[in-house]
Amino acid sequence: MTVSDPISDMLTRIRNANMVQHENVAIPASKMKVAIAKILKDEGFITDYNVEGEKVSQRINITLKYDNVRRPFINGLKRVSKPGLRVYVPSTQIPKVYGGAGIAVVSTSRGVMTGREAYRKRVGGELLGFIW
Repeated sequence: MTVSDPISDMLTRIRNANMVQHENVAIPASKMKVAIAKILKDEGFITDYNVEGEKVSQRINITLKYDNVRRPFINGLKRVSKPGLRVYVPSTQIPKVYGGAGIAVVSTSRGVMTGREAYRKRVGGELLGFIW
């Protein structure tokens, strides 16, 4: 089955797995999704991720992170730029998510990075989504 918005599909799979407290979630892989998973790991929202399989059928296995009372570290995920309405921002207008408690994921000419990193490097780009 073809997915029209693969990044939104990734965020939805993570959100659904979080709601039912799964340990792992498997997602079809792409370079953009692997970059987003790397950001989630670097920012401490997930425990780990790995890419498995052949070139055509690669999957990203994400290990979700919970605290000692089984509350997820990811409280919310929101897709901002969609295939029907792309949202681009300059580096000076990258929004802060929940006063800095969350992150904005931005796809720039220098790769996929957090909003803070894009602001420091003074590059704007497509605002993919928010994670808090």
